Order: sequence, then structure tokens, then C-alpha cells
Amino acid sequence: MTSLERRSVATLAGVFGLRMLGLFLILPVFALYADQLQGNTAFLTGVAIGAYGLTQAIFQIPFGLLSDRFGRKPVIAAGLLIFAIGSVVAAMSDSITGVIIGRALQGTGAIAAAVIALASDLTREEQRTKAMAMIGMTIGLAFFMALMLGPVLDRSIGVAGIFWLTAILAIFSIFVIYKAVPTPVASHIPLGGESSLRKQFAVILKDIHLLRLDFGIFSLHLVLTALFVAVPFTLVESLQIQRESHWGIYLPVVLLSVLAMAPLVIMTTRKKRIPNIFLTGIVLLLIGELLFAFGAYSTIWFLLGMVIWFTGFNTLEALLPSLVSRLAPVRNKGAAIGIYNSAEFFGAFLGGALGGLMLGRFGTQGVYLMCAGIILLWLIVMLPASPPRLLDTRVLRFSELESMENSIVSELSAIDGVEEVITMAPHGVVYLKIDSEVLDSDALDKYETAAGN
Repeated sequence: MTSLERRSVATLAGVFGLRMLGLFLILPVFALYADQLQGNTAFLTGVAIGAYGLTQAIFQIPFGLLSDRFGRKPVIAAGLLIFAIGSVVAAMSDSITGVIIGRALQGTGAIAAAVIALASDLTREEQRTKAMAMIGMTIGLAFFMALMLGPVLDRSIGVAGIFWLTAILAIFSIFVIYKAVPTPVASHIPLGGESSLRKQFAVILKDIHLLRLDFGIFSLHLVLTALFVAVPFTLVESLQIQRESHWGIYLPVVLLSVLAMAPLVIMTTRKKRIPNIFLTGIVLLLIGELLFAFGAYSTIWFLLGMVIWFTGFNTLEALLPSLVSRLAPVRNKGAAIGIYNSAEFFGAFLGGALGGLMLGRFGTQGVYLMCAGIILLWLIVMLPASPPRLLDTRVLRFSELESMENSIVSELSAIDGVEEVITMAPHGVVYLKIDSEVLDSDALDKYETAAGN
């Protein structure tokens, strides 16, 4: 990356990470705080935790489209302002209804698509995977920081104070967006060309591999949100660990799960191992949920379950977006990512609502068994699936592509291992989808040399 690309992506990742930190900070503490709110029930607690997911799922694609029309920065700033307003509403509410409205407003500021689009505008195609990885890692870091900081902040400023803090961070992020992030001269033209959104989404919704991944991220975030409806109660009521000490539980769990996850992720560098690693992650989630359900009165078994569960979660959270990016057709990648992200956020909403419903009727064990059932269904969906072909993206740039476009397309298409060729002649760019295992590298190297890549 150039220095401009590094600065742009790092700043955008930081802004998005701060926003997600604000959403995640209440996860480890809100279920216990909600008992103090007027009109609270276990179901409404779950709805409050997951409400942001519903509005995120609804507004993410519209915000992305608005950013195409009115510019990235104004839409991101508007989203952050709405998020701040939602945080203030939640902070000032003494009823569960008010907090639900505040959380829903937080999610309405759905800036994910606009942030990713701005990152794309400010990076070259060949650096875009790195950019998305940096943003993804920042979100993961925000989640784990929230698990540890949430209980600490709860003890010092309370949950209402956490909401005020997230509002302040959102306003600060607006200034960062305008002061530290460059304004692109022109946005990248979508590869979908003139095809309608309906046609793009139709292509994605017919791809069984992508649909399985959408169901996977939906299930993963459903059980994640449901988990935090129940875990705080288990720690306090079953294991007798006071809420101000919960950070001391989450810290070693997070560190151990990251260490356990690392070898699994490293093994995915060999494509043939990815399907088995993926299934291993799902099985680890299932084992963790069963340990939660039947080991809730044993500190050792419950904490072992947390380490196992988060190892599976970390592995799948790293694999899923990478697989979507690889499997999505080049022309329809934006639509594929939009559907994928909407499934993720809707899963978060449903996880909160179902988790709260099960907690009210069957207690924490009911929540864990419900999650185990959903994970088992996910495993059943994935087991008969044939391994997809995992293709890589290669970018070539030619100074005078328009005059030789047809010949370049036919010649590149004839190379063994080149599966798809997409040209943007006015911009001198050729996108290739390649199967690196059968690629004739020598033949392609000639074109990369000629293109100056």
C-alpha cells in the first residue's frame, strides 16, 4: 500500500471500529442492567440487545446507494450523527422501551456499506483485500475489547455512561472523517455496469454456495447475540462471579481462544483444508453450547466451554468473509457482500429476541440449547455441501486497453486456470478470476509483464 492508502484505510478502520465498539460495549453488561428499567422482561432485554441488527439489516443497502448519489462522507457523517442520537436516547431512558428505540436508532445509522465503498474508492483493486482485512480485524478487535472494557466501564460510569461515551465517540468520528480521510476525486465504477440491482441480486440468490455462507453468518451472529443474553446471568447466579469482575473472565477466554484459533487459520492457507476447518469451527461452537447448557454450575466446565466456543467463533468469523469475497462473481461482488452483511445483522436481531424469549420461559439453559439446535441445523446444512472452487482475483492494467480489448479477453480466457475475465476498458483495467492450482503461470506472467504489473 502507498502511504495515502495506509492512512486512509487505517483511519476508516478506526472510525468503523469505534462505532462497533459502541454497539458491543453493552453486550457483557446490559442483561443485568436491564432489570433496573421500567417495563422490562427477559424478552424485551433480548430485543434491546439485538434491536440494532434489525435496522442495520434494513438500512445498510439504502445507505450504500445514497453514498453513490450524495457522496461517501456526507452519508457516513449522517449515519454517525444518527448513531449518536440513538446513544443519547438510550442513555437518557429509564424504561426498556426507550432503550430499544435508542438501540434501533443506533443501527439506523448503517454506515458499513458506505465505509467499505469509501475504502474501495481510496485503494487500488490489488490492495483492496488488504484494506477489507484491516477493517475486519479492527471490528474483531473492537468486539474483544468490548468484552473486557464493558464490565470495567459499567463499574465506573454505568451503562448509561457507556451510552453517553459512545455518543461522544461517534461525534468525534465525524470530525476524523472530514479531517483525516482524503476525499476521492471519483468513485470507482461498479463492475456491475448497467445491470439493474434486481438482476445483480438475482444472480447471488441463485448461488447455493453463497446462500450457505449467508445462512452461516446469520446463524453465527444469532447465537453470538443470544449468548450474551444468558452468559451474564450464568456468571452471576450460577457461578457467583460479581459483574464488576467479569472482565477477569473474558480476558483469559479471549486470549486463549485467539491462541487456539491461530493454527486453524494458518492451515486454511491450503485451500483443500478449508472445508474441514470450516466444519471444525461449527463443531467447536456446538461443543461449547453443550458445555454451557450442562456445565453451568461448574466454573471449570463453563469456562472451558467459553474457550472452545470462542475458538470456533474466531475461526468462522475469519473464514466467512474471505469465502464470500472469493466465491462472489466479480460483476456482482457488491450485491453479494450486501446480502451477506444484511444476513449477519438480521441474525444479531433475531438472536437477541429469541434469546430473551427463551430466557424468560426456560432460563439460561433454554437459551444455550436453542443455540445448540441452530448450530446443529447449520452443521446439517453444510455437511452434504460439495467443496466450492475457491478462485483468486488478479488485476492487470494496460495503458491502451480499448484498442486491443477483444484480443486481450480472448487470449487471457484461453490460459489454463483463468476462469473469468472482466474488462473496464476506459480505465485500462482487467480483472481475472483464476484457479491458482491449475493456472499456467508462465503464460499469464507474459501479460503481467506487458501490463507493467
